[in-house]
Amino acid sequence: MTAESPARLVADVHAVLGEGPVWVTATQCLWWLDIKGRKLFRLRSGDRLDEWPTPFRIGSLAPREGGGFIAGTEHGFAHVDPEAGRFELLFDPEEDRPTNRFNDGKVDRAGRFHVGTMDDAEEQASGAFYKLDKALLCQRYEDGFKVTNGPAFSPDGRFMYANDSARQVTYAYTVTPDGTPAGRREFARWGEDDGYPDGMTVDAEGCLWIAFWDGWCVRRVSPDGERLGEWRVPVARPTSVAFGGLMLDQLYVTSASIGLDAEALAMQPNAGGLFMLEPGVCGIAERPFAG
Repeated sequence: MTAESPARLVADVHAVLGEGPVWVTATQCLWWLDIKGRKLFRLRSGDRLDEWPTPFRIGSLAPREGGGFIAGTEHGFAHVDPEAGRFELLFDPEEDRPTNRFNDGKVDRAGRFHVGTMDDAEEQASGAFYKLDKALLCQRYEDGFKVTNGPAFSPDGRFMYANDSARQVTYAYTVTPDGTPAGRREFARWGEDDGYPDGMTVDAEGCLWIAFWDGWCVRRVSPDGERLGEWRVPVARPTSVAFGGLMLDQLYVTSASIGLDAEALAMQPNAGGLFMLEPGVCGIAERPFAG
């Protein structure tokens, strides 16, 4: 099924690599990143846009219970609070992998931050997934990825989904009692014409919503792996998705302009923008990082 619900441009920011959308329920704001452009954005009610430069590349961020955000960056974990001018690096668990950077990350249902790394040149399979708890104890639990993306957690927290975008595979894990995803299994494999599975989230029915780089679309997939629908967007490189709005019934879609030549940019002048769909289902309120 191809859905006809139009994607509305809500912020024409021309991001180089827009990523990491996260809805903060407490303030009813959407935050997202331009990783390569070193920018941080906030969309408030009335489509009011705020923007901050970042001193390093941030791949993902999640609100903290203690205020501000926890972030995965090109130099490891960081505390970030742009309104306070705080960009504080904490530690880097991959000092032995100097070509890697942190990429996508999400908070699980118990408040732990899960984030992946990747080779910045996208050549080596040196990416891994990490779990950071509220005491800032860090555990590596998966390795050997080319381009980590996702992750996303089922509404009950029992399962985690993650993409290896370069390999066009979506994996599923069972989350163990201590919060460690284990038992990796192939959930979906995507074909040449599908594009590359990028960032994703889940809705209240437990279905996955996945943005497809070079796919011009967002797809909805059931917990059993059935492809339920496809929502087209007017840009080739949608990168990630997040539910937002008062009822969590709006799906925000980030995108990228990186790697597009002049002809491609002329065909998609809003590449790198933030879009919004009304897909007819609701998301769930994401838990803040417990630290």
